[in-house]
Amino acid sequence: MKKIILFTIILLTITSCTENQRARQFGGKETISLLPGEKLVNVTWKQDDLWILTREFTKKDTIDIYLFKEKSSFELMEGEITINESIFNQ
Repeated sequence: MKKIILFTIILLTITSCTENQRARQFGGKETISLLPGEKLVNVTWKQDDLWILTREFTKKDTIDIYLFKEKSSFELMEGEITINESIFNQ
């Protein structure tokens, strides 16, 4: 009975989290697609929130895909965030 209660608590905790929280706290994966014409400059965490700094594409820019991987001390529950850029819709 204790195992069922513990499993239920863990399940509710994990399913009630946002993708950001799962990626950061439980080693989940998240993919973010920037708006067309946005170029990634920087990304950072502020508690459970992910802040993304972008700028407008220039003619010299290329479309890139960025992969941010967490490197934890014990290599357990490492999160991963992929950020995709795209050009303007034509």
